[in-house]
Amino acid sequence: MKGMKSLKQLKLSVPAQDAPITSFLTTSGTFHDGDLLLNLKGLRLASEDKENRPSDAKEIDLQFSLEDLETIKVIGKGSGGIVQLVRHKWIGRLFALKVIQMNIQEDIRKQIVQELKINQASQCPHIVVCYHSFYHNGAISLVFEYMDRGSLTDVIRQLKTILEPYLAVLCKQVLQGLVYLHHERHVIHRDIKPSNLLVNQKGQVKITDFGVSAMLASSMGQRDTFVGTYNYMSPERISGKTYDYKSDIWSLGLVILECAIGRFPFIQSEDQQNWPSFYELLDAIVSKPPPVAPSDQFSPEFCSFVSACIQKDPKDRSSALDLLGHPFIKKFEDKDIDLGILVSSLEPPINFSK
Repeated sequence: MKGMKSLKQLKLSVPAQDAPITSFLTTSGTFHDGDLLLNLKGLRLASEDKENRPSDAKEIDLQFSLEDLETIKVIGKGSGGIVQLVRHKWIGRLFALKVIQMNIQEDIRKQIVQELKINQASQCPHIVVCYHSFYHNGAISLVFEYMDRGSLTDVIRQLKTILEPYLAVLCKQVLQGLVYLHHERHVIHRDIKPSNLLVNQKGQVKITDFGVSAMLASSMGQRDTFVGTYNYMSPERISGKTYDYKSDIWSLGLVILECAIGRFPFIQSEDQQNWPSFYELLDAIVSKPPPVAPSDQFSPEFCSFVSACIQKDPKDRSSALDLLGHPFIKKFEDKDIDLGILVSSLEPPINFSK
């Protein structure tokens, strides 16, 4: 929300007027927004260079339609729609299908169009691959690679805590994804949280859900909008101030600390029964000292890394590029640490039995 002057002014509101979907449809039933064209046959950008498509997407660029997919079960809710686990009827491969109804307000529609463009252009191994997208009967369907060990939420639910060596390997991959978003795509993700960091049995960690991301017209990479999950929001966002790429770094710091201590950092202890209320949490993020990694439980390198992320003043936070060179990340680079061994030992998040 723009122009927030105090914490008490914070509200969640929905615009009264929705953007009519018909204003973005051609007579042939194609969803058209700027240079983006989307219909039952798939997605195309008017300025698209096919050679710039992700290599993994080219790999299965076969005859592919929504009719070729069979639903196994609903596996979650993404930004603006549900996510289903689907199987390709002919090749047997699993995918995650995100379905978004487009009878929504203007700002959300623009975010979804932005998501399509980011996915179409992404060539980063630490961003979840979007293979195909379709528009049909008032809904956009996105066909993503299926990350078979679920999200970081699923991992920490079973492990409770993650040891430093594995955290360093995990964190390095997320940072590489953020470097791509921040420096190559000029995008603030704005919703870095455990459920948006997906893991597969190979130990690969990838960032997903750009429905709340935004392409930045400004070379400074700043936004002054209020979108995302408030638990992991940076102080400057909650205060309604202009924010930049460093807001993602605050969120990452909270996620990594949560993985290490086994609880959300703004909960005082594991025995605390009740989460802070909405306003108590926002007040704590804005007004109280930031959480730290206990120095008697963790290495100096890890404590320093968390501190480099969770600084109240964004100017004091390190960038994703700088953090890749942090001693905590470097400490384990020469070690043979296989995150895949850790996650493959866990129960998969999806039960295929009837």
